[in-house]
Amino acid sequence: MMLGDSSMTSILQRIARQALVTFRNPPRLGEEAGRSFLENQSKLKSLMTEVRAADLKLVPRRADDSSPGAPPPHPHHRGAPPVTYMHICETDHFSMGVFLLKSGASIPLHDHPGMHGMLKVMYGKVRISCFDRLERPSGGAQAAPALPALPPAQTGSLRRSVLRSTGEFTEESGPCVLSPDWDNLHQIDAVDGPTAFMDILAPPYDPDDGRDCHYFRVLTEAEVKNTEQKDKEVWLVEISQPPDFWCGGEPYPGPEVCL
Repeated sequence: MMLGDSSMTSILQRIARQALVTFRNPPRLGEEAGRSFLENQSKLKSLMTEVRAADLKLVPRRADDSSPGAPPPHPHHRGAPPVTYMHICETDHFSMGVFLLKSGASIPLHDHPGMHGMLKVMYGKVRISCFDRLERPSGGAQAAPALPALPPAQTGSLRRSVLRSTGEFTEESGPCVLSPDWDNLHQIDAVDGPTAFMDILAPPYDPDDGRDCHYFRVLTEAEVKNTEQKDKEVWLVEISQPPDFWCGGEPYPGPEVCL
C-alpha cells in the first residue's frame, strides 16, 4: 500500500502552497500585518504543527550517527560539519528546508533582515533564544545595561537589543515564528542529542537585495542565563561567522514539492 507516500506528499504540498499564498505580499519591517496575512499565517502554522519527521522520510539520528550523503569536510575545518541543510524548495517568495544539528551543536545568534520565518522541530529538542534590536528605548523593557568598553573599531558594531524569550521545543511543540519586527534574531542549540527542524524563510536570504545573514555575540552573557526574565535589554556586537560553526549540505530524502 502506498497510502503513506500519498499522505506525505499531501502535507508537504499543502505547506508549500500555503507558504506561497502567505508570503506572496507579506508585511515589511514596521508595517502592521493585515487580516488576510494573519489568517493565512495561522493556516500555515496549523499545517506546520501537523508535519512530522516521517512525512519528510527523516530517520532520527543517534549521537554517534554520521550524515549519510553529506559532503566531505571543508578544507579549513576539522571533521564533519556540526550542522547540515537539506534543501526542499525555493521560490522568490520563500525557501523551505531542514536543518540537522549534531549533539551539542548550535546555530549561532543571527538575524533575518526584513524576513518572516517559521521553524518546526522534526525530532530531538532545541533551545531557542529570541532577540530583537532596539532602535529606541522601550517602555516595557528593563533598563539597558551599561555600555560595554570596546576598542573604537568595534563600537560601531554594537547593537542595543532585547531578549524576548528562551524556550525549548520538541516535535510535539507548535512552530516558532519570527517576523521583521519580532523575534528576528535567534540562537538555536541542540539539547540532549541530535535534532532536526523544518525551516521556512520568506523571502529567502539574498545579499544582493539587502538580506545577508549577520552573526552576533551577547556581551552581557550573565543577563541571559535566567530564562525566567523576558524583555531583558542586552548589548550585542556583530561578529564574523564563528570559526566553530559551518553548515554542510546533504540530500533531502522526502517527497518532491512542485509549485
